[in-house]
This record gives sequence, C-alpha cells and structure tokens, in this order.
Amino acid sequence: MANRYYELTVAGVKRQLPVLNVTKDLAIAGFIMLGDNELVDACAAALAKKVPANTEIILTAETKGIPLAAELARQLGMKRFVVARKSIKAYMENPIWVDDVSITTKGTQKLCLNDPDIELIKDSQVLLLDDVISTGGSMRALRELTEKAGGKVCGEACVLAEGDASKRDDIIFLEPLPLFDAE
Repeated sequence: MANRYYELTVAGVKRQLPVLNVTKDLAIAGFIMLGDNELVDACAAALAKKVPANTEIILTAETKGIPLAAELARQLGMKRFVVARKSIKAYMENPIWVDDVSITTKGTQKLCLNDPDIELIKDSQVLLLDDVISTGGSMRALRELTEKAGGKVCGEACVLAEGDASKRDDIIFLEPLPLFDAE
C-alpha cells in the first residue's frame, strides 16, 4: 500500500495518485483511468480539441488506453478504433506484431494486430493514443506496428507526459506528471 500520494488535476478532474516504487531508484504516480468514467470523459473531451484534424483512426495498446480510445473515438464521431493486443489470440489470422518495452511492464511484451485491424489502419492517418507517455517505448512500438500495417502516424497523444516526456514538443498531452525518487 502506498504511503505517499501526488495530487493531480487534469481536464478539471482532481485525483490523488499513489506514488509507487517501480525500481530501487524510481517511483511513479500510479495513474489508472480504468473504471473512472468521470476522468475518461473529461480527458477525452479535452484531447478531442487537440487531435489532428486529419485523424482517421485511433490506435491504442491493450489495456489502460482502451476506455480513453473508445470515448475519444465516440467524441470524434468515429465508428471504430483499434486496440493492439498484448498477445496473439487464437482468432487472429495473419497477425503482425512488434516488441514493446515499457517502464510499467516487466520485460518485453508483444503488441499484435490481426487482419481486420490491419485493414482499418492501412492507408489511414493514425493517431497513437495512450494514457501516459514516459520513455516513449510503447509509442515507438505502436508507430512501428502502424507502419507494418501500412498506415501513417498523424500524431501521438496521451493524457499525461511523464518525466522528460513533458519536455517534448512532438506529442499531444494534457498535463505533465513528475517522476519520483524511490523510497
């Protein structure tokens, strides 16, 4: 259980985030949108004002970006969005995949797409979306997956830019999120 917290206000919504060690030296504020409709709706509305006008499809990685992608797609009037799965499923025919390394996931994982999702991305302007961008590892994997599927990345968006990511001018985000020393 966390013994310290970081107070965050994003898109007009205030939350207390637990600060949790991820290595012996590094701690992060745990930002979880899953199940928080108020937060998802407010952040999607704020991001909808910032996404590139030429966005044709949204691509996110399983799992934490899914509710945000669903609401953002709804607010933008899109009938579909795409989720890169973390493993190849039995129903996937001709899947493509890339390796993904993230500070919140132990080890390397795969991000996979199957034929119907590949067709949605092919020749489309794709907005890459996640809840948090930190090292950029997941975005690099989503970009590589988009290119493998024949799409073109028109932007990278997130709710929070963590640590040095908040200094980047090539991403769309709502608020910065600091990193912390582990305790």
